[in-house]
Amino acid sequence: MKYVVLLGDGMADEKIAALDNKTPLQYANTPHMDYLAARSVIGMAGTVPEGFQPGSDVANLSVLGYNPKEYYTGRSPLEAVSMGIELNDEDVAFRCNLVTLSEKERYEEKTMVDYSADEITTAESGQLMAEVSKQLGSGQLKFFPGFGFRHLLVWTGGPPEVKLTPPHDISGRVIKPYLPQGRGSEILFNLMKESNSFLPSHPVNRKRSETGLRPANSIWFWGQGKRPELPKFQDKFGLSGSVISAVDLIKGIGLCAGLDVVKLEGVTGTVKTNYKGKVRAALEELQKGKDFVYIHVEAPDAAGHRGEPETKIRAIEMVDEMLGMLLEEMKCFENYKILLLPDHPTPLRTMTHSSNPVPFAVYARDCPKEKSRTFDEDSAAASGLYLTGHTLMDFFINGKN
Repeated sequence: MKYVVLLGDGMADEKIAALDNKTPLQYANTPHMDYLAARSVIGMAGTVPEGFQPGSDVANLSVLGYNPKEYYTGRSPLEAVSMGIELNDEDVAFRCNLVTLSEKERYEEKTMVDYSADEITTAESGQLMAEVSKQLGSGQLKFFPGFGFRHLLVWTGGPPEVKLTPPHDISGRVIKPYLPQGRGSEILFNLMKESNSFLPSHPVNRKRSETGLRPANSIWFWGQGKRPELPKFQDKFGLSGSVISAVDLIKGIGLCAGLDVVKLEGVTGTVKTNYKGKVRAALEELQKGKDFVYIHVEAPDAAGHRGEPETKIRAIEMVDEMLGMLLEEMKCFENYKILLLPDHPTPLRTMTHSSNPVPFAVYARDCPKEKSRTFDEDSAAASGLYLTGHTLMDFFINGKN
């Protein structure tokens, strides 16, 4: 038996008047998802336990079968694992976004214009982070360049309990109420403020401004935590497997779970990505003998955070095309199962994550068509099946809940 998870990050949403009072999943053209839903066990899964901030870290841990109440230690340490950064017991890792703030004179009065600095490229951000490290790094504070706008600070002896806010939660808002609070907050605030004194004049940002792109004119910290320890996926479920994703968070979770991470050119985390290459890579992993592949697609979430309905619909239709490729190409395997789902909703209205349950479909080869239904929030809720998020993987693999 071969197992494939196809996860569209943030695909779930709310009904929107401009979309004929439909959700993006209902509005998008998704013939392959609807084909799957008519031949699958469908339901809703609560991937974000009560008391946890809704995010891809918590939600993807749940989907992979790890109870966040037992295993979650923060987002950034998972990204550090993917980046090959060794954390010791004294280290606290912080996500360090490159963001665009407004041009108000006082830092506290600035507005969060763009949490991703217009989806800055990795090549550009690498140069900016080199300058950040040169200007602000020390023996205790080490900066590491990552992917796109996503980077890391490792603070030896840092405070894991400091209160920080994800920048994608405050798009368009004045940042003052969301600046660091608690022990260590003054140091983090000063680093952010100081970065804004030299990043705007960096050649990379001058060129971006000249070409109409938003400059990455500040760093922003969030998502801190300490080194995680997860039991191996193969020990839990008896399956060897691989992860395919553009983002370090998902790759880090996979590595912590003992899964292989597939390196693939052209994956971006947006709709302009090598999505066909992801499917081909998944099939190659299965053909080489892997039992399980986890395909993560970031694009719907990115569109949700930017409040772009057309882009989100396009991203969902891209996931549908990937599913169509899988359904066609996996006919070469005698037995297989596919799990289709989002990790959490990213509603266009709020432009941030939600804790609401998400629809899922579990499909096995040659399942007969039972009824005409679509893959969306309403159809899945109408099934009456609800699973706690971290039990979904056992249900998918072993049929247990």
